[in-house]
Amino acid sequence: MPNDTPNTSEEDAMAAEWAAALAESTSAPSPAATEVTGAAEQVAAPQFTNFSSATPQLTGVGNDINMILDIPVQLTVELGRTRIPIKHILQLAQGSVVELDALAGEPMDVLVNGYLIAQGEVVVVNDKFGIRLTDIVTPSERMRRLSRAN
Repeated sequence: MPNDTPNTSEEDAMAAEWAAALAESTSAPSPAATEVTGAAEQVAAPQFTNFSSATPQLTGVGNDINMILDIPVQLTVELGRTRIPIKHILQLAQGSVVELDALAGEPMDVLVNGYLIAQGEVVVVNDKFGIRLTDIVTPSERMRRLSRAN
């Protein structure tokens, strides 16, 4: 498996980018420091933590992902679905055929904890079935599908 953690130069570049963004945001005038309309009091400017001194801690962020790598998830490969009445389920026997909504040759869905993450095709490896991933669902597409489902 390839190493997914960014190298040190990428981490340094990311830290510098965060520091520059923070410096830019702290140099802009705060709208909270303006006088409240119709009142004689002045609103104090908010106090923010200076994250530029915390940049060395940002380099360790890539190592924090190691804490979740061993969390088990449920991976499901779905051939298709169908809706049938319970009376037909009770009539099923060995050799019965259940028609699915998927067409022959159509890519199968790969779900992690019920969320579509990829599609693929069936392969046989050493007399066992497997799936070759042909399309990975992008994070933006996953978010779009989630927002449509709600």
